[in-house]
Amino acid sequence: MALVEMVMPKMGESVMEGTILKWLKAIGDTIEQDEPVLEVATDKVDTEIPAIQGGILKEILAQEGDVVQIGKVIAIIATDADDTSDAPSAVSQSQERPNKDKEEESPVLVDALETIEQSLEQAHSFVSNASDRLSVPAEGRFYSPLVMNIAKTEGISMQELSYIPGSGLEDRVTKKDILNYLTHRNQDTASNPTPQPQQEAKKETAPKQAITTSTPISTPQATTSNGSINGNVEIIEMDRMRRMIADRMVDSKRISPHVTTFIEVDVTNIVLWRNKIKENFKKKEGENLTFTPIFIEAIVKALKDFPMVNISVEGDKIIRKKDINIGMATALPSGNLIVPVIHNADHLSLVGLSKKINELANRARQNKLKPDELSGGTYTVSNIGSFGNEMGTPIIMQPQVAIMAIGAIKKKPAVIETEAGDMIGIRHLMFISHSYDHRVVDGALGGMFGRRVANYLEAFDINRSI
Repeated sequence: MALVEMVMPKMGESVMEGTILKWLKAIGDTIEQDEPVLEVATDKVDTEIPAIQGGILKEILAQEGDVVQIGKVIAIIATDADDTSDAPSAVSQSQERPNKDKEEESPVLVDALETIEQSLEQAHSFVSNASDRLSVPAEGRFYSPLVMNIAKTEGISMQELSYIPGSGLEDRVTKKDILNYLTHRNQDTASNPTPQPQQEAKKETAPKQAITTSTPISTPQATTSNGSINGNVEIIEMDRMRRMIADRMVDSKRISPHVTTFIEVDVTNIVLWRNKIKENFKKKEGENLTFTPIFIEAIVKALKDFPMVNISVEGDKIIRKKDINIGMATALPSGNLIVPVIHNADHLSLVGLSKKINELANRARQNKLKPDELSGGTYTVSNIGSFGNEMGTPIIMQPQVAIMAIGAIKKKPAVIETEAGDMIGIRHLMFISHSYDHRVVDGALGGMFGRRVANYLEAFDINRSI
């Protein structure tokens, strides 16, 4: 019997973990190669993960709701169906093998068991349950920058942090641990404003000091069951995707010193050309021609002219990319954003770009993007003009070093230079906003790149065929 380990796949640029939403197959089920086995969520996408090998699902090593690191084993597939009858679950097997050394158990199995135990313990209140707070502070424990950032944002001191139980390697506090802790902490503060034991001790010895505190304590009368405070404020819990987007945006601003330049571009030729051919294009190709492929085509040309914008940074090394893969920020019905990637955009014609953009945008809104379509981006475009915005300061998608926002096209009076002299006319104008990482892209390069994009757009051939 051959056993194949199914691991959590990499599902996007800089994605290090995924949350298991749902197992589509049960232990003992027969599965075909490339058949969807489970649904996984990351900060970029919710997607189905296909089986890497046909056979029978022998073990499930991570449960629904678990956050699993990329590359860790999540299931075992037996390729010989004859030897897989009565295959016990991961939890059952761990209980039937008490004499096995811990080293022989899968780390994911251990994490799964710990998660089950913790979920039972977390059913009790925050104050009364010792599992929500360690009885003794963890001394000398390492905390990741992400955990430290969450702690700082939520006002968690290092002393309070030392009491949070950790489920990571060497009892380290993971992102999931601190978010679970915050959930119970906030619930307890809202429903039971009883001071902590340390505060009680201070109250007994110094009652006057206990009355004055730097942290306001909520009262039961101030919080209603629907999350409204005093009837004028509503507390809305961030969903998983919004929390992750927030983390990525904060990390990007911390990593990259952002500089943004703005250029007003005359796109009159583009508007007139599109108005002239869009109906024929729809009849011929069966879909709409938007401005986005025209903008991306100009950006691709500029990236070829300035390859040092098509780079990433790793430590003190600059990684220049030969492929030009354009990410396009796409708004989802939920209000969140996702960035599918057009790989090898420089190999596509304008028609090819148009079809690819429409396809990716449609599947993004239907939550049907594949993991590969969210990774490998080298430069990103955000069309803020679709929301009526004229300009903005977009945040760089790490580990890229630049991003461009395309503003709304507006009719404005402008000076037109002619052989007979200058005159005032109505032109279609828009702003492009180019944000870049000032560690590696200086003002001259960043400015020249934006100007080159503008030049390509303004020089668009109004008689171009397609």
